[in-house]
Amino acid sequence: MSTSTLSRPRPETLRKPTSRTRSNLSGWGFAAPFLVFFLVFLVWPILYGFYMSLTGKSLTGANDSLIGFANYAEALADADMWRSLGNTLYFTVISTVPLVLVALIMAALLNIGLPAQWLWRLSYFAPYLLASTVVSLFFTWMYNPQLGLINEFLTGIGLPRVAWLNDPNVAMWAIVIATLWWTVGFNFLLYLAAMQNIPAQHYEAASLDGAGAWRQFFSITLPQLTPTTVMIVLLQILASLKIFDQVYQMTAGGPGGSTRPVVQYIFETGFTGYRLGYSAAISYIFFGLIVVISVMQFVITRRRSA
Repeated sequence: MSTSTLSRPRPETLRKPTSRTRSNLSGWGFAAPFLVFFLVFLVWPILYGFYMSLTGKSLTGANDSLIGFANYAEALADADMWRSLGNTLYFTVISTVPLVLVALIMAALLNIGLPAQWLWRLSYFAPYLLASTVVSLFFTWMYNPQLGLINEFLTGIGLPRVAWLNDPNVAMWAIVIATLWWTVGFNFLLYLAAMQNIPAQHYEAASLDGAGAWRQFFSITLPQLTPTTVMIVLLQILASLKIFDQVYQMTAGGPGGSTRPVVQYIFETGFTGYRLGYSAAISYIFFGLIVVISVMQFVITRRRSA
């Protein structure tokens, strides 16, 4: 056998890199549309928004030059920004607790085997399918001080009328009630699905040991729902921090700015005050707060799991 024959590569050796290259190209081809959208609609806006926060950019075009971190320094000293941020955190706290507890109770009641379960599921989840405008208009009518159904009910049982959306001490709670009615159905479905995945053998064994319904709920159901509860709490906190629609449509941030969330303040600063650079700086401060809260919750959850 000659030396040239021994040194000649085999056909399989030549085909393997070509096949792998084609496979890689095919993979990149399938991923290309997503990557384009990801870069154009997520990465680029984030980078450009941060650049904008370092400028005095305005809708009037008065000053588009770089000014460094002056916008961030001004935002940290802005009392209105801190007040709107406080309103957002306050809403997040007072809305997350009932949205988790009520969803858990609804799922537990349905999981015990109520008749006509499809009707209960539909009635619980149907409000979640409504648009925010519909829900806001519906509750604005319900909260009407003179003609609203809620005040008519209160006067019917001898209680005074309440200025639900005009009283700074009540307006935020009125928005929480509307949000609870509107969005609790999503958390309810997550809890119900998790409950139905708990093996029935656990409850059968507990019944044989003499455990009642309450004991089974607290000793079996709740521990099994821990991962679902953590997920629901995280999703709810993130959703509540981004509140805007129902507040803007029901109170426009009033009365006296008592319900104005930070997202609305960012919107008003950029498109009413025409200060795009300053509003971008506030949005990145808010983004940093969301990241910190998410990381803290992830660390706490991981430690509990460990």
